[in-house]
Amino acid sequence: MDSRGLPSVTRRLYLFDIDGTLINSGGAGSSAMRGAFTALWRLQDGFKGIEFAGRTDRAIIRDGHVAAGFDTAAFLGDLQRFKRAYFRRLPFSLQTTVGTVLPGVVPLLRRLGEDPDATVGLGTGNFRRGAFMKLRHYGLDGYFSLGGFGDRSEDRASMIADGIRAATRAAGRHDTVIVIGDTIHDIAAARANNAVAIGVTTGSAGEASLSAAGADIVLPTLESAAKHLGLS
Repeated sequence: MDSRGLPSVTRRLYLFDIDGTLINSGGAGSSAMRGAFTALWRLQDGFKGIEFAGRTDRAIIRDGHVAAGFDTAAFLGDLQRFKRAYFRRLPFSLQTTVGTVLPGVVPLLRRLGEDPDATVGLGTGNFRRGAFMKLRHYGLDGYFSLGGFGDRSEDRASMIADGIRAATRAAGRHDTVIVIGDTIHDIAAARANNAVAIGVTTGSAGEASLSAAGADIVLPTLESAAKHLGLS
């Protein structure tokens, strides 16, 4: 599907994933999460064998909590303790890890920022505070003020629904929602919310996987996104 397959509409909402879509942080987030887990519970590699890509931070921590055999009744309290430990570590992890803004990201965000009919938000599994720490480190925080985040939901589709509701409160209803991400979970979440699904192969999944998951458009980078979205 190319730009001719996108509905001809006036109001569009764009929800962007962060890791593997906007930036490659060099694993700064996962490193800080592992460090927080070890500091709190003295367990080395508490996330061993647990999938990170495309999942919400809350779901990842839930899996680690279960794998460690902790009391499920203590999860909410432990989650808050974990978040505090993680947020203390993330800035240092970002500063000491080599990462980059991915190709085409800044021109696309600038172009969307000039479009009065576009609302730009986040659809990310990161905790909200962690998301903006990452974006601030890479100079992208000024492009975003709303979205769906990994604080409340362990299900990515629910997180995207949160982002849609936040955008509706801020800017009214949109004719089309476009979810942009690098994993099959982004694509599935878009589908669950009747959104257009755009996959980009700058992260963990290749073109075949994203297409098989149901992506409407698959791009090698976001450098050509404006053309495919009918913006150029």
